[in-house]
Amino acid sequence: MGEVTEPSDVVEDDPRSREILGQGYEGAAVFARMLAAEGELRGLIGPRELPRLWRRHVVNSAAVAPYLPESGSVIDVGSGAGLPGIVLALMRPDLQIHLVEPMQRRVAWLTEVGERLELGNVVVHGERAEDLHGELVAEAVTARAVAALDKLARWTMPMVRMGGALLAMKGQRAAEEVTQAGTVLRGFGVTSVTVHDVDLYDDGDLTRVVEVRR
Repeated sequence: MGEVTEPSDVVEDDPRSREILGQGYEGAAVFARMLAAEGELRGLIGPRELPRLWRRHVVNSAAVAPYLPESGSVIDVGSGAGLPGIVLALMRPDLQIHLVEPMQRRVAWLTEVGERLELGNVVVHGERAEDLHGELVAEAVTARAVAALDKLARWTMPMVRMGGALLAMKGQRAAEEVTQAGTVLRGFGVTSVTVHDVDLYDDGDLTRVVEVRR
């Protein structure tokens, strides 16, 4: 990966972070430093997010990892800065990760990150999710801070293989969004919806992962 010259103080080198990220830790550290150095300038993250970049954004992306398929492929919709798609690709090099992002400046960033981190399991798609319906399907589709669940389901469920799942990272209103999306989800033949409360650092800071299976 070459010598890292980006800011290093953004990364927490502690046993828990290493445990959460597993084999993806070293790559995630490089990724975090790249985001700290260029993310604000390139419109990928806001200045207020820099002090909490590591835990709230990079490591937080791992919250969805336990619900990924054992094999196959994953589509990350609205990848933006690469959260959670890049982190998941680092943690699970056995999975093919498709990053779907329509904004070209973000596509350029994701491509640079993939090359820098030598991620041979990543494919970047510079298109909207809706434009890939009928072309791209996977065992799982992930999304973080993209849209309300009803709208997100319309964009993503056609990309979920039968027996697979949409894994949407949500906040405190996760259960409310599930209720509001009920009609849309039933229309896609959803068999179950589970809201998982994930506390990565055992500090009470919960991330909700909504697992929508079809």
